[in-house]
Amino acid sequence: MAHIGDLVAEMLAQQGTEVVFGMPGGQTTALHDGISRRTDRIRHILMRDERNAAYAADAYARLTGKPGVCDVTVGPGANLLPAGFLEALNASIPMIGIVGELPLDWLPLKEKGIASQGFDQLSFFQSCSKQAWLVPSIAALPELIRTAYRVATSPRPGPVALIIPHDIFDAEWDEETLKIAVDDRSVQAPYLRSTAPADAIEAAAALIRRSKRPALVCGGGVHGSQAAKVVSAFADRLGGLAVTSLSGKGAIDETKPYAAGVLNPLGSWAAIELIQEADLVIWCGSKVSQNTGMNWTLPKPEQATITIDCDPLEHGRTFRPTVPLLGDVREIVTALDAALGDSLAGTRPDWEARIVEVIETGERAKAEEIASEAVPISPPRVMAEIAKRLGDDDIVVSDASFAAGWIAGYIPAKRPGRQFVYARGQGGLGYSVPGAIGAAATRPDVRIVTVAGDGAFSYTLGELATQAQFNQRIVNVVINNGRLGWIQLWQEIFFKNVQSAILETQSVQPGFASAASALGLKGIYVDKPDEIGPALDAAFDHDGPSVVEVRIDDRATPIHSFKRRMREGSDKPRPRPGTVYKLRDWKVSPDL
Repeated sequence: MAHIGDLVAEMLAQQGTEVVFGMPGGQTTALHDGISRRTDRIRHILMRDERNAAYAADAYARLTGKPGVCDVTVGPGANLLPAGFLEALNASIPMIGIVGELPLDWLPLKEKGIASQGFDQLSFFQSCSKQAWLVPSIAALPELIRTAYRVATSPRPGPVALIIPHDIFDAEWDEETLKIAVDDRSVQAPYLRSTAPADAIEAAAALIRRSKRPALVCGGGVHGSQAAKVVSAFADRLGGLAVTSLSGKGAIDETKPYAAGVLNPLGSWAAIELIQEADLVIWCGSKVSQNTGMNWTLPKPEQATITIDCDPLEHGRTFRPTVPLLGDVREIVTALDAALGDSLAGTRPDWEARIVEVIETGERAKAEEIASEAVPISPPRVMAEIAKRLGDDDIVVSDASFAAGWIAGYIPAKRPGRQFVYARGQGGLGYSVPGAIGAAATRPDVRIVTVAGDGAFSYTLGELATQAQFNQRIVNVVINNGRLGWIQLWQEIFFKNVQSAILETQSVQPGFASAASALGLKGIYVDKPDEIGPALDAAFDHDGPSVVEVRIDDRATPIHSFKRRMREGSDKPRPRPGTVYKLRDWKVSPDL
């Protein structure tokens, strides 16, 4: 006899979900039984930690556009999901969490764990998801599954939680009386597409024509709309500057002469310099967060602005745009490009020459860093060696902190598309290893490369065993400085004699390559520049997962303001940390 776990598994498969990431519990075993009967259409990847199940589902969703699905059991399983849920919520990533629950009749006993592992899961998930539901009956379940997919994929996408009581999961499924159907529109985000009114499109086009120094800033919304090719073609015709956020990296081909890289304190010097000179900034699928907005110093009061976003609440959050365009990025950029008519490339020779000049200056400085023979190793040297070996379809998964900056600045996106996966919704450490598992599940024939510092890599060492178990083609690069690099430099610049960022001592030095070997991966340790290339060759040629641990300079930083302060010396007056990140007044963007 079929059970409700079969119904759930069948609906997931019919919705186009190929993989579920998670960890079983007694309350959710029916789901796993249902999946096991449908392995030709859907499979389960057993994770070592429920938090990592959400991260794997997040990466799966970013690369496919389909909702990433993860499953956890009641109580201790459920309470580990919020880190991944918040990442997906803030980054607008469609995700569905299937959460086990106590039997319905036991819910009055959930408080204080009187019924084992019970707590108020519905309120808990309502605080960290787009929406959460407790399934009240067997009859309601099919509609709630359809609703979960629709809400997760509709603008603005995000994670949802479907909490299913144990007695419902285990109940019999009478296929004759409880029919199921799915909505094929919600298989992939965006669920529906919309565009801005024609008069708003024309107003934006007129503003672009009047501009002398336009700039295009591409955020993660470009990828969420599957609009990279359309946006890249628009950038070709704009005749201005193009940059991206970290999440938007890959929205444009960064080898183009107008592409200045990533706009972020961790990103490109050229992007940071040139964006200041623009008279018009087009924020395309970007929420103008603290980092992309350079601590909200952007846009400048004199800069005109166009905002393109599917979320009405983003048009005016920190500034009033000159022209807001509400709707799907792909649809709006297509309409805007048509409204512009002839290409504007070549019509602003002074601005285009200035862009090339600044980019070339930045590239010369980067070339010196890449050529460094220093020991300990310079991180740009490592990134350049990775870049040489990446295939057209290979995926780079970044962890948080300095790793994100090293990737952003020294591994260029050579074609439009989501080749780079960044955890910037929360920016929490520990994303790259489980994220790579999700990425490898979607692209088993390409190489997945992760980059993480030793602090971030320590979070999820156990998931290396998952990579080994499924023999995934993952190269994990650990840039090990024995420190929490960002925190150490922050402490040195703004405080004195603080040692809480040190991760090792002379007598205790964790060996990540050795740990990888013990877990069934290929482990390689590198501490000299001429060893980097051969180590990466061995890892890329290996038929399975590997870890390349590289000993790097513990003073290296991709943050340009930190580099400047270090050059100026520690005796210079130190500003109070609280003055560094200060929200400026809400601005009104002018017309041109």
